[in-house]
Amino acid sequence: MSLPPNFSRAFDLSSLGKPAPDTESPLPGIEVTAQNLQTDLLPLSEQKPVVVICWTPRSADSVTTLRILGQLEAADQGAWALARVNVEEQAPVAQALQVRTVPYGVVFIGGKAIPFMEQPLNESQLREVIQKILSLAAQQGVGEAPVEAAEPEEEEALAALDKGDYQTAEAAYKRLLARKPNDAYAKLGLAQVQLLARTHGLDAARVMEAAVKNPDDVNIQLQCADVEVMSGYLEPAFERLLKLIAVLAGDEQKKVKDHLLELFALVDPADPRVIKARTQLANALF
Repeated sequence: MSLPPNFSRAFDLSSLGKPAPDTESPLPGIEVTAQNLQTDLLPLSEQKPVVVICWTPRSADSVTTLRILGQLEAADQGAWALARVNVEEQAPVAQALQVRTVPYGVVFIGGKAIPFMEQPLNESQLREVIQKILSLAAQQGVGEAPVEAAEPEEEEALAALDKGDYQTAEAAYKRLLARKPNDAYAKLGLAQVQLLARTHGLDAARVMEAAVKNPDDVNIQLQCADVEVMSGYLEPAFERLLKLIAVLAGDEQKKVKDHLLELFALVDPADPRVIKARTQLANALF
């Protein structure tokens, strides 16, 4: 890596104010220089990811980010290393890293630099980034993949399920999804809890017998589909609801469609049975 001497084109400090006093010391992380970047940090990145934060005392956000990462590094007990670049004192290094803003983050994995941050992130976001960095490094043979820690809401839900308290479990998963809307495990957990709640106490044989005798009773057919899914009969359940959707309209059709989508959420989207049923659903609706 070359380290150009001219830093003026890399980052404009004129928009920042005077350095704010920082009463906390010392700052976390290894202080990066042009020398130890080459001799120490790049070789270290062959053993573990080296997360480098470019900062300045003129940016409170960059100082906060650096300190949060210091706490995360300590919590991870050596799984990765934190380093810091003061962009005012180490202009050549900042230029080499192509810094345009602070805080700016780049991680070295196996000697290669990968930018990962160009704006302040909160602690939760930084934790997610670090988990992804560790996973990526492990894929490249550097360090070990992180052990996924259960979310507190997930732990609450599982504890409630052990007690048969479906209402509390459902509420916990909904809180988790409100905080992390794209969490696939939370979506699956919620769908499973809702199915367990709907089928709790049902006599499967009687429900299926009632479904045969009452083919036009929407609620009975929904119950029967739930029972079939609980028993592992996915295709019969999907076909049952698809037949209803084809003959219903308005609110009743929407009710059945929404129920079918909830059942889809219980199965791997790549499952051929789900792919087939989704195609049939689209044809029935459009």
